[in-house]
Order: sequence, then C-alpha cells, then structure tokens
Amino acid sequence: MTNDTITIKAPAKINLSLDVTGRRENGYHDLRMLMQTIDLYDELTIKKTAEPGIYFSMNRELPDHIPPEKNLVWKAAKLLQERCHITDGIDIYLEKNIPAAAGLAGGSSDCAAALIGINELCGLGLTLGQLCDLGVTLGADVPFCLQKGTMLSEGIGEILTRLPDLSPLWVLLIKPDISVSTGYVYTHLKLDEITSHPDTKHLIDCIRRHDDATLARGLSNVLETVTIPEYPILAELKRFLSDNGAIGSLMSGSGPTTYGLYQDEILARMALKKAKEQYQDYDVLLCRTRLPE
Repeated sequence: MTNDTITIKAPAKINLSLDVTGRRENGYHDLRMLMQTIDLYDELTIKKTAEPGIYFSMNRELPDHIPPEKNLVWKAAKLLQERCHITDGIDIYLEKNIPAAAGLAGGSSDCAAALIGINELCGLGLTLGQLCDLGVTLGADVPFCLQKGTMLSEGIGEILTRLPDLSPLWVLLIKPDISVSTGYVYTHLKLDEITSHPDTKHLIDCIRRHDDATLARGLSNVLETVTIPEYPILAELKRFLSDNGAIGSLMSGSGPTTYGLYQDEILARMALKKAKEQYQDYDVLLCRTRLPE
C-alpha cells in the first residue's frame, strides 16, 4: 500500500452445506450454511483521485446491459463515500479470476474487498463489525466475505459463528457453461417436499474433530433438489468427481459450480487433468481451503 493506492485480494467461498429452514413474509429465506474460504482470488486495485466520483473498470468486459453502477464494488464505494463523507475520488480496477454467477460469492467477495480497501486507504477507522453492518445491506454473503475462514452462517447469511479452521484440503471446481438464476432456484424450492436436510450439527462436530472423511460424506445442499432435475449435468459432475478420487462432492451455493474435496494432492491433480480433457468448455480450477488471515 502507498498513500494513494492499495491492492486487496478477494477470495471465493464454497458451501460445505446449505439448508433452508423457512421463508419470511418479505420473501427472504432463512438459511443455515457452513461456509469455507478457498484460495481462488479476484484482486482489486483502489486509488484515490483528485477528480471526485467513482471510476470502475475490470479485466473483463461489462455486459452491455449492465451499467457499472449495478456492480457491488461500485455500490460499496458509493455507500462509503456517502456515509463517511469521502471527498476524494475513488478509482477501482478489478482483476476478475473467480467465475461469475457461479455460487462462489465472487461478487460478494469483491464487495467486501472494496469495503476493506477503501476503509484502509481513506483512513475511515471503521471496525470489522461496522463494515459487516454496512456490507449486509449490499448482500447477504458480504459479512462472511469480510471475515473469511470456516463459519456457520444463519438468518439470511448475516448471523455468523466462527468455527475451527478446516483441515487443509484440495478443492477441484468445475463450473459448467450454464447460467443458474438464484431467484429461480429459491422461487422453485419446495420446502415441504424436501426429505433430506444437512445434519449441520454433525458436520460442525466433524470440523471440530478434523474428521475430513466423515465431513465430506455429509456434504449437502437442499438447492440441488431444484438444480439437478433442471440441469442433469450437475449430477454427472458430482459422479465424475467421486469416481476420480474426491472424498465428497457438492454444488456450491445456488450453483452451477460443483466441487470435489481431496485429501491427496496427486489424486486431485490427476482429476484436474482428466476434468480439463473431458470438460474443455467448462471452468476447471484446482485450489485449496484457505485459513483466515
């Protein structure tokens, strides 16, 4: 960091479990999730400028129909400018590596990184708790992305309980070339027809005991009851991962990214090679669970 520039990493997340426990009158769903940071990063470079305003650019073209003002990074900068009366202009460049709309919280993590970076660069002095209070107004996953690590997430995602660090594991991500609307998934979720829910308490116990094999066997996401019938490729990807050495596999978030957990690096790299050969049009990435900084 210099006086006028800061660079911040924004890591992705996976869900070790995702349960929907109810629906509120306002249409939001109550969730109970186990979340884990992984070492796949976007990177934000934030600069103060003499010209007032917010300037946002990235290494990928923005879709023509989506103005920069709709991006969570821009919204985070605007929120801090207004709340903290920042008079400097803010220029943000986003180096995007996390697949978009993938169930990996890339947008939420970018938003969290913008909040952290601007707070530090402009000397705002906001605490982590204050940043989380601001972040949840922008997205339910933003508070987790601010805190990172291994966590139980409840409510709409804003109630967080830190858990012991997950054992270092290899994570093979496969994102098929499809788009899954989060709104569609939750709208079509039939809570009264779900017969199997994650055993969250048992999974937390596995994390505390570092029982990775049992944890991996218990990976569970109720949103798969919507996505897998609609997109059978997701079931195929889970089978592929299990058949190629993963100790467990799951769709992350509302999808479509599916991942496998590996204890053995050699097996993980063999599966990576095979996945790249078999799914050439998909995003295939190997990373690791990441401990909080």
